[in-house]
Amino acid sequence: MEEDMLRVVNLGVRVAGKKVLENINLYIKRGETLALFGPNGSGKSTLMNTLIGNPNYQVYDGRIIFKGVDITDKDADFRANLGMGIAFQTPPAISGVKLIDVLRKIAEKRGVPEEKIYEYAEFLNMTDFLGREINKGFSGGEVKRSELLQLLVMNPDFVMLDEPDSGVDIENVALVGEAISKLLERDRSKEERRKSGVIITHTGNILDYVDADYGVILYKGRLACIGNPYEILEDVRKYGYEGCVKKCLREFQNLNQRK
Repeated sequence: MEEDMLRVVNLGVRVAGKKVLENINLYIKRGETLALFGPNGSGKSTLMNTLIGNPNYQVYDGRIIFKGVDITDKDADFRANLGMGIAFQTPPAISGVKLIDVLRKIAEKRGVPEEKIYEYAEFLNMTDFLGREINKGFSGGEVKRSELLQLLVMNPDFVMLDEPDSGVDIENVALVGEAISKLLERDRSKEERRKSGVIITHTGNILDYVDADYGVILYKGRLACIGNPYEILEDVRKYGYEGCVKKCLREFQNLNQRK
């Protein structure tokens, strides 16, 4: 079985001519979930948009390898067909397009029985939204559940979730977490997992409901720390992002001096 799901090698990204990401290196194995932390404006959403193939994000250096295929220059449709999926932080409302129609198209393309749509909709308390226009008049939590419903039907191998708990009330955040765990197969044993993913989180609250294998801090367009996601989160809450990054750097320097 192929172990690599995603390799990002020396990635550099420009947006509107400005460098936003530099020298990004990531390696995610099949079955692994990464928690990506970082302050606002650090480049987290830029990384996700680049990985999914948004043409507004220009790769000026490095490569993106997904499931053994170099997708650096491939479009978003190619990446989605290869098994990538994404839930954006603030997806648009789409007038004139009903949620059920999109779900049926996804199900048809993926070979998913239509009854699965209703099963997932019931699970996410979205049955009453199927006949409505996508995200039109939805609350923040309803938008998140709509995105997760589409991803569950799509059933991608690699899932990117941008601030999945943003705008979700306390009553529904546990349901969102349960859906993400199902999507990423976190409810299975480690040996059985085949899905991988990245969860972007600013506050870390979603990690109370979804576990991750490791965490990374993206700071000023660069990867600054890597380690246990819960220890990183504790340090961020204690020292702030800048203080946490400085602590990581000191520990790295001390480790090299002892070698």
